[in-house]
Amino acid sequence: MNKFLVCLATGTALGALGSAPAMAQQADSPFTGPRVEAIVGYDISKAGSSIDDDINADNDESIDGFLYGVGVGYDVDLGSVVLGAEAEISDSTAKTEFTDGDFEGFGIGNVKANRDLYLGARAGIKATPSTLVYVKGGYTNAKFDVNSFDGTTEFGQDIDADGWRIGAGVEQAVGTNTFAKLEYRYSNYSRAEIDFNGDLPDSQRFDVDLDRHQIAASVGVRF
Repeated sequence: MNKFLVCLATGTALGALGSAPAMAQQADSPFTGPRVEAIVGYDISKAGSSIDDDINADNDESIDGFLYGVGVGYDVDLGSVVLGAEAEISDSTAKTEFTDGDFEGFGIGNVKANRDLYLGARAGIKATPSTLVYVKGGYTNAKFDVNSFDGTTEFGQDIDADGWRIGAGVEQAVGTNTFAKLEYRYSNYSRAEIDFNGDLPDSQRFDVDLDRHQIAASVGVRF
């Protein structure tokens, strides 16, 4: 269902982009055309509400770190609204840590965030001729490295998780073709499989409940 909604939202945005000439797009707008951007920010992933350990207050089952990545997109300014499609690849330094001898296991073991893919759409309105306020949503696929050690052998596998993302932000045009953005994004991953490191086949897909919160800042160029 989530994937269907994402495809529907993305298809709607792309359809609007294709019909933009008939809708009097603003050719001199700072919010029209392809763009590329560099992304940095703060990233925290944690066990979702259905599996969070609320009994043990010392175990928050979360990992946090530095977010970094790149994004691309295409926007069309239709006068009263700006529509766009976008994609992103990012990574994070978030991982489990030992704190005062207490191992925070994130609910599933020794975990480190891996690459995160996003594909979606956004819609915004211009607060000023050079300031865009927008909302966004789409599909996300993230990997988490999981490592364990039985005293003799170290085991490693990746959890490959599918989910959805929503967010909101502000984009400020700087000059004729550069911009800066600040946004908040929330992601939830509900289905996953284990990618074993070795000759073993991937596991069957199973249910998970992982929440991700990110505050991201971007600078980019529009062509």
